[in-house]
Amino acid sequence: MSAHFHSKPAQERVIRPLPDQLISQIAAGEVIERPSAVVKELLENALDAGATQLTIRLEAGGVKRISISDNGCGIPPEQLPLALARHATSKIASLSDLENVMTLGFRGEALASIASVAQLTITSRSEGQPHAWQVSGHAPSQTTPASGAQGTVVDVQDLYFNTPARRKFLKSEQTEFGHCADVVRRIALARPDVQFTLTHNGKTIDHLQETSLEQRGAQILGNEFAQASLSLDETAGPLRLHGHVGLPTAARARADAQYFYVNGRFVRDKLLTHAMRSAYQDVLHGDRFPSYLMMLDIDPALVDVNVHPSKTEVRFRDGRAVHQFVFHAVSRTLSRTSATAQGAVPAPVPSASHALPWINARPRQGSLGVSQDTARYGALFADALTSNPAGASNSPAISSRARAIELDESEDEHPLGFALAQLHGIYVLAQNQRGLVLIDMHAAHERILYEQFKQSLDADAVQIQPLLIPVTFVADPVEVGTVEEHRDTIVALGFDIAVMSPTTLAVRAIPALLKNSDAQSLARDVLRDLREFGGSRVLIERRNDLLGTLACHTAVRANRLLTLPEMNSLLRQMEATERSDQCNHGRPTWIQLAMSDLDKLFLRGQ
Repeated sequence: MSAHFHSKPAQERVIRPLPDQLISQIAAGEVIERPSAVVKELLENALDAGATQLTIRLEAGGVKRISISDNGCGIPPEQLPLALARHATSKIASLSDLENVMTLGFRGEALASIASVAQLTITSRSEGQPHAWQVSGHAPSQTTPASGAQGTVVDVQDLYFNTPARRKFLKSEQTEFGHCADVVRRIALARPDVQFTLTHNGKTIDHLQETSLEQRGAQILGNEFAQASLSLDETAGPLRLHGHVGLPTAARARADAQYFYVNGRFVRDKLLTHAMRSAYQDVLHGDRFPSYLMMLDIDPALVDVNVHPSKTEVRFRDGRAVHQFVFHAVSRTLSRTSATAQGAVPAPVPSASHALPWINARPRQGSLGVSQDTARYGALFADALTSNPAGASNSPAISSRARAIELDESEDEHPLGFALAQLHGIYVLAQNQRGLVLIDMHAAHERILYEQFKQSLDADAVQIQPLLIPVTFVADPVEVGTVEEHRDTIVALGFDIAVMSPTTLAVRAIPALLKNSDAQSLARDVLRDLREFGGSRVLIERRNDLLGTLACHTAVRANRLLTLPEMNSLLRQMEATERSDQCNHGRPTWIQLAMSDLDKLFLRGQ
């Protein structure tokens, strides 16, 4: 038996205006999807009011109660009824204001939407008022005297009490609280100058004092992020990008530590996400995700924040310029990951509870061959260290006094120290001022060669490979339009793509380095990138994949016995190579064991 749904015939339907309450509930369905959305809207209002202290009290995951207190400017009593009116706001008054909005809120619909699906009370005292005033959602036109300090308290109880169908879609108390806590921490990351206190069912969960962005990041993202990240601060015209990017070696299995803010507003923007991912693409394994805390400051006239009800999406007037600025700024920062770079951070030190493998202080030493091996490793081992006494001898038996003098004089110039031995033909053991350095020689050499290949290729113009038989394929109107709009960029990338008809494209040439690629697939990928981001990383990613494979096959292999001069030459080239702290797949190339770490392993001083 089938169900039949009856509706009035078209001629009987009458257009009539919706009641204000129903309009607010429809708006609430877009804006107030769960308790965390209420928390977000109220916190943004408090920050727009100039609050420097915020207290968030939740009960039953925010379903039973959400109370947010602030010490902001407060709301004058005559304006309290307007605060609950739909589309009433103090933040914008014209289209020009909307196009230059710097406040977090601006639509003037959040409080009215909340009041339509919950029991809402606002208590506020503005500067100069002898006492506070109060208004409730069920009687928005009536204000009554109340007690309270300067600022505002918004109390929301029994969320969705009058829309039980919506309430059924909520998850468990702990799940809803988790979403609320995430919102508080996300906003707190953007405003380290503000104090936040979060309680749930009477228990204090977070208490964040005013601090710096770096300290707030450590408080919320953990000390691991603070210790394994690089600071960034770059400006170009109306753009400024600052914050912290996590080291590739500290990447995560999930994209749960990625925070990007535009003018202080947390956003999930595919253009910015793509720029960040592209910056990490040749230092990170494909299934790992970088961590970052990024702040983009931009002229508000150059970005549209009125794109989505949740205000987590934005649209840039010149998306390509923003994409390229973010990509290059982060790439430059990540290129500093070498031993000599300022702020370089070695891979995490193993726990003192983990025993080190037995170190053979007198390894067998061998020489590289003179024929093809010399050609293969020539770039790496061309110059033995002339200034290093250790490089003049293959014997590790150097007096401790001479070694100490050598390290004292060379610490700044050679932070990786000097080689002592080789372990199982895989690791190089070196000594520096801090203690012991362990180097994965294949991973380190792979990165050195990879960067050399890239520099060599970048020095030459893009070589083009004409196709004997052009590859034609059916294209949609958007792809055809992209070819016509970005013709110069396509040529600069090494492509010749012609429009044969309104529905057909022909690939007549591709970059020579990628001559064995599927021309149609490559062209489609490039056109998609051009359409979405104004530029394409597809070719560079494909190119880097090839160079990475070449570097891996060319790099010194395991069980290759190196002399001390060869090991020291490897260390010197690591110090001179960008991104040498990790191999092409994001694995660390070296770790530092300080003397204090070694002392713990052997229980010295305990």
